[in-house]
Amino acid sequence: MLLFGALFLALLAGAHAELPGCKIRVTSKALELVKQEGLRFLEQELETISIPDLRGREGQFYYNISEVKVMELQLTSSELHFLPEQELMLQITNASLGLRFRRQLLYWFFYDGGYINASAEGVSIRTGLQLSRDATGRMKVSNVSCQASVSRMHAAFGGTFKKVYQFLSTFITSGMRFLLNQQICPVLHHAGMVLLNSLLDTVPVRSPVDDLVGIDYSLLKDPVASPSNLDMDFRGAFFPLAEANWSLPNGAVEPQLQEEERMVYVAFSEFFFDSAMESYFRAGSLKLSLVGDKVPHDLDMLLRASYLGSIVLLNPAVIDSPLKLELRVTAPPRCTIKPSGTTISVTAGVTIALVPPDQPEVQLSSMIMDARLSAKMTLRGKALRTQLDLRRFRIYSNQSAFESLAVSGERQLIPLQTPLKAMLQIGVMPMLNERMWRGVQIPLPEGIDFVREVVMNNAGFITIGADLHFAKGLREVIEKNRPVDTRDPQAPSAPPPLTAAV
Repeated sequence: MLLFGALFLALLAGAHAELPGCKIRVTSKALELVKQEGLRFLEQELETISIPDLRGREGQFYYNISEVKVMELQLTSSELHFLPEQELMLQITNASLGLRFRRQLLYWFFYDGGYINASAEGVSIRTGLQLSRDATGRMKVSNVSCQASVSRMHAAFGGTFKKVYQFLSTFITSGMRFLLNQQICPVLHHAGMVLLNSLLDTVPVRSPVDDLVGIDYSLLKDPVASPSNLDMDFRGAFFPLAEANWSLPNGAVEPQLQEEERMVYVAFSEFFFDSAMESYFRAGSLKLSLVGDKVPHDLDMLLRASYLGSIVLLNPAVIDSPLKLELRVTAPPRCTIKPSGTTISVTAGVTIALVPPDQPEVQLSSMIMDARLSAKMTLRGKALRTQLDLRRFRIYSNQSAFESLAVSGERQLIPLQTPLKAMLQIGVMPMLNERMWRGVQIPLPEGIDFVREVVMNNAGFITIGADLHFAKGLREVIEKNRPVDTRDPQAPSAPPPLTAAV
């Protein structure tokens, strides 16, 4: 009975789980590019290692090693891969670090000093990044594991006291190796928990698209890693800025990502586009009013001729008044995605009236317009763009003087079909496409763009496969967004669960 109750609760929870409107998959094909950029960043971070001065005494010899600085990282073997429950694992083996430090030696009244180059060899680093969803829906590095070791140190001592340094080198290099071992993991921990999180902070979570509408890219759950990819589920929902707490229920098909040939795949369901159109509808922006000279001349003449009888009967005095043509969407448009293409269905009211100065409007006709638009999606950089094209167009009226021209019993306005459609194609569609071409940003960090995109239509969702391109280096983006460094340079080495093998 208890087992049945637990199963029922699990099914109930699954039934109420929110479906994603947007999914992103990063495949193993992207790891080589990410590794190259990551290793450059790692080398720059290791150069920030601060090693305390090493001083001591052997008999009458006093020595002091100071100003130790990491100059370069030389790699022999490195690997970056996905690891379930850890997300990302970087393994470096048999690397070497180039070092430079200042030496000082005092023997009785004799002093020797200068700078010298050294190398740390047999460097092994194994560090993992665990990614999770924080309370705001943002992806964060929630944990950094680290193991680091330096097998041996070598310093090319020279000068007057070369023999002495060779005698002391065992003490000096062993001490430096110990200190270096203690400093690698704290640097990597800070790089992951602070610096990489500042990079992830550049990913939009809940941000405005324009003055009317915003978009919510909150993660719905922690990222899921498999040996070949990393999957992320985003809410992918638009909302009117004036109703920030409003949300459209998601009843669309959940996007499915199966492909792994490209570096990254992004999928958008019908809900993603429906929420955008309903948000603009609720914001009151899906309307257009043309008055006077704004109405195309040929259409103005046709409308006046068509409604001449109505004008004479209603109010002959306003016959020369400016004409007004108003289109107002009466219900939120809806998107349909099929393998054959993407269409958007729109129903709008069309009102034709005369606007005499300082007098009430004289309405000539009120019609219903049904339109079918085709939509072509493209991805440029980080922007999802849409190109619309008017495919089908019909108008109906309950008040028209042309009811006698109805087809099959329907009151279809045949004489106005062509000019109104031309007006939409020439005057309205370019304005819509100009706005749509600005695009909506995809949830990617700053400095990373999509290239070589391929768009695929499926039943209920579209999938875009692409490769990644670093338009900016990690260092450049992180420096721009770097938080204030509150680290204590004298703080102990690595917090758990980091380990430094000596």
